[in-house]
Amino acid sequence: MTDDRRLAAVAVLGGILLGAVDFALQKLLGYPWANLANSAAVWAVAAFALGYRVRGGVLRAAVAAIVLLVVAVPVYYVTATVWQDDNLANAWAPTALLWMFFGVLAGAVFGPAGVWARLAGWRGAVGLALPGAVLFTEAVRLARRGEAATAVLEAVLGIVVIAAAGRTWRKRAIGLAVAVPLALLGFVGYQVGGFA
Repeated sequence: MTDDRRLAAVAVLGGILLGAVDFALQKLLGYPWANLANSAAVWAVAAFALGYRVRGGVLRAAVAAIVLLVVAVPVYYVTATVWQDDNLANAWAPTALLWMFFGVLAGAVFGPAGVWARLAGWRGAVGLALPGAVLFTEAVRLARRGEAATAVLEAVLGIVVIAAAGRTWRKRAIGLAVAVPLALLGFVGYQVGGFA
C-alpha cells in the first residue's frame, strides 16, 4: 500500500511541477525553447517517463500518468492566474476540460508505453518508439507551420528519448525504426482530426 501512496504522491507532485514549470518556462524562455516547454508531445514524454519508472504493471503506470497529466492542466491555469492575473475560471473552462480529456488519453497510452519500453519483443519496440514518434509527429506539424527551430528541437529530443530509454544499441535502433512509421501514422491522425 505504501508503494501506491508513494506513486500517487509522485504523480500529483509531478503534475503540479509540470503545469507550473511549463507556464513559467514559456514566460522566461524565448523562441524556440518556450514553444518546446508548452509542447503537448513533451507532456506525453513526461507521462512516458513516469511509466518507465513505475514497477508493477501497465495499469499502475496508466493511472499514474493520467493523474500526472490531468493535475498539470489546472495547475498550468492557476500558475497563469498567479503570474499574469488571468481569470482563475480558466482552470475549469471547456478548454481546460478538453486538455484534461486529452491527458486521460495520453496517460493511458504513454504511461504503459514506459513500462513496455523495458520489455523485449514487439511491446518493447512499440513502447520505446512511442515517445519518439509523438515528438517526430509534432516536429513535422511544426515544420509545416514554419516553426522550423522548434521542429528541429523536437526531432532531436525524440532521438534523445529513444537513446536514453533504450538499454542496448539494438533496442535503440529498433525503437527508432518503429518510431518513424508510428510518427507518420500520428501525422495522419493529426490531419484527420484537423490538428495539422
